[in-house]
Amino acid sequence: MSETKTYPKPQGNPESQPFWDAAAQGKFLIKRCKACGEAHYFPRAICPFCFSDDTVWEESAGEGEIYTFSIMRKSPTGPYAIGYVTLKEGPSLLTNFVDCDFKDLKIGTRVKVVFKPTDGAPLPFFTPIP
Repeated sequence: MSETKTYPKPQGNPESQPFWDAAAQGKFLIKRCKACGEAHYFPRAICPFCFSDDTVWEESAGEGEIYTFSIMRKSPTGPYAIGYVTLKEGPSLLTNFVDCDFKDLKIGTRVKVVFKPTDGAPLPFFTPIP
């Protein structure tokens, strides 16, 4: 199912600029801490696990599985689905699910990142893998 929605332009900052530059190339980046080895999302300079500032950008496979989700049926813009995805690399992130029939969403469903255009960098969302 294809969507014709418009999405707001992301508001980046110098710290997150590499993330948005990669998104413009269709790549989904996460950060990995070189001190403790943990991957984290949302990418930031300080590791949320050990508080080290020795972090590096890493390209994610952009795939994972639905940990939990909710369908919002009453909205001025129409129904939408949000939920948490656990990436193959380990981090979980809150996202919207797009380009799918919401009745097909289930906990454990494998999903992949898709980028939706804006007036700036594209925004990452997730859709089930067929």
